Amino acid sequence: MKTINNSLILTKDDHNLLLSYLKGWWHNRNVDRRFAEALQDDLKSAHLVDTKDAPADVVRLNSKVKIKTADKDDVMELTLVTPEEANIKEKKISIMAPIGTALIGFRKGQKVKWNMPSGKKVYTILDVINA
Repeated sequence: MKTINNSLILTKDDHNLLLSYLKGWWHNRNVDRRFAEALQDDLKSAHLVDTKDAPADVVRLNSKVKIKTADKDDVMELTLVTPEEANIKEKKISIMAPIGTALIGFRKGQKVKWNMPSGKKVYTILDVINA
């Protein structure tokens, strides 16, 4: 995961949750180790905050996010959830899915770049709603 502008901000709860999922994934042979290692590196350099202190426009667990792809100008709306709650038909995307890990911790207006299964993608975060 690479931010094109600014740094990754995570709530301590989201940080711990992501770490716990990563620990469980190391033994799963279906997981791309490069993806897991890149995420682990990003978690080490993230700026951690208490949930109450997190900026309102930071993408976190249960955020509703509107993003635009740079290459096609496609706009997508999705909600980041735990892997157990993921449901593509309801636009609920796992925080452990490539697009979920690409977005979590970034803010409205930021651009993020991520190596997706279909190739490198750049997304602009248009809006973030945290309930």
